Amino acid sequence: MARPRNPLLSRERIVAAALRLVDAEGLAALSTRRLAAVLGVSGPSLYNHFATKDALLDAVVDEVVGEVDLSMWESVGSGDWAGALRHWARSYRAALVAHPNLVPVLAQGPGRRANALRLADVVFGGLVDAGWPRGEATRIGALMRYFVFGSALGSFAAGFVDDEQIYAAEYPHLGQAHLLAEHQRSIDEGAFETGLTALVEGLALQYRRAGSTRP
Repeated sequence: MARPRNPLLSRERIVAAALRLVDAEGLAALSTRRLAAVLGVSGPSLYNHFATKDALLDAVVDEVVGEVDLSMWESVGSGDWAGALRHWARSYRAALVAHPNLVPVLAQGPGRRANALRLADVVFGGLVDAGWPRGEATRIGALMRYFVFGSALGSFAAGFVDDEQIYAAEYPHLGQAHLLAEHQRSIDEGAFETGLTALVEGLALQYRRAGSTRP
């Protein structure tokens, strides 16, 4: 038998192609017709694996969440929850920054997505195992999610144009603003690390203060 010209379709192959398409061209580019053309198949053949475009998008989004490293939570117990929180936040942000076109969809919440629900379960469980009350653990998870997503939604440094004259006359404190975009990565990453340190150290202080009330 002759070998098929194109590899057989699978969920994994479809999701990988859809992710590449969204990364390259944005969410608006993702359609059944366009994806079928990229894969070299007929449009209806995709429906054997995904009943709707929303189901496909859910799978693509969950693939990105699956890139987040959760290994640091495996043996936290009552130990280094703060270190686990830092490592997880950095890994989460890295996954979002690598796929910025999907951030608005990811920000909507886990829904029924397996990797996203596992992430929420592992982080919440790790905090509770470390001694945080369940209500506090829920709020910390939400807080960190707001912070990580906010840092990935856009670049502060890139918001300033490279034109000194725009700022020089009317905005005396922005005399160097036209240089910010040139240092976008270091500024954005530095801001994230500053915020992460402030959040985790503040939580650690709260944890120590509440220590006497814990069993």
